[in-house]
Amino acid sequence: MTVKPTISLTDEAHAFARSLVESGKFASLSAVIQHGLRLVERENEEHRARLDAIRADLDRRAAQPSISMEEMDERLATWRLDRGRAAPADLA
Repeated sequence: MTVKPTISLTDEAHAFARSLVESGKFASLSAVIQHGLRLVERENEEHRARLDAIRADLDRRAAQPSISMEEMDERLATWRLDRGRAAPADLA
């Protein structure tokens, strides 16, 4: 089904779209608009896929075991000592 909506374009957008038609890149103004809408649709799909991947990664990380801040501080202090560096509390 084809719908014929009325749209408004700025003078600049209309001139650009007309130049695309006149150069032969597109057959009509409708083809220019349709192509632009396909690009926006693809961009939205890619954005949605990125968000889904981020959510999945966050869910995966949240499901992993966690440690307390105290245990992390101890691990960092041990790591620093093993590397020959003083922990921040040792510098005070």
